[in-house]
Amino acid sequence: MIIYYDTIAEQYKKVTELPCRLIEEYTYFNLLGDLTGKSILDLACGEGLYSRKFLHKGAKKIVGVDISAKMIELAKQQESQKQEDIEYIVGDVMELGKIGSFDLVVASYLLNYARTKEELLKMCQTVYTNLKPGGRFLTINNNLQQCPESYGICEKYGYTKSISETLQEGTPITLTFRIPGDNKTVSFDNYYLSKETYEWAFQVAGFEEIHLHQPIVFSEGIQEFDLEFWQDFLEYAPIVCIECLK
Repeated sequence: MIIYYDTIAEQYKKVTELPCRLIEEYTYFNLLGDLTGKSILDLACGEGLYSRKFLHKGAKKIVGVDISAKMIELAKQQESQKQEDIEYIVGDVMELGKIGSFDLVVASYLLNYARTKEELLKMCQTVYTNLKPGGRFLTINNNLQQCPESYGICEKYGYTKSISETLQEGTPITLTFRIPGDNKTVSFDNYYLSKETYEWAFQVAGFEEIHLHQPIVFSEGIQEFDLEFWQDFLEYAPIVCIECLK
């Protein structure tokens, strides 16, 4: 997986221009709330898109971690061009251990790469270990509760989901994204684990509270695409935000 993401890093960066990013970003920041003065650990930070946005919204300390050296290279290039003050680290979340004590640990599409409940638990333990007492974890995740029969609705938002077998623990879910401005696609796998497995991993890691939040649309998204455009996204929810409190 590391080598694969190194090879698609430049293409994957362009995925942020797809329509689905509008509703994803608004939902994310609506739940994050005021970031002024916060310390944030951004896991699966990719090329640093959200890390930079956290800084611009007032966070005082940001550390971004990604398993792909190429993604981190792209993030550091952006940082040097814009003179940002973000620390980036190449690392596997399952092996990261404690690197600090943060007000917030966040992640964009990290947990859905866990293939087993053991891998998911390792990720959750890393999150918990790096949170201050009373800290909060917020992640955007592929909505594993989305019914496969509704996967087709994703296409108008710039990507597709598909499976080649019945959903069970560890089933690969292939996501294929259209690259804006390019007649190409990029594909990779997430893995299905049940809601019950997620709840088990959070609880064993030590989290006190677990909340699921559905995506929400906003005025700018409706201005660019009318409300009817977003109805399927809201009804079938291809993504979900998960919030856990330490």
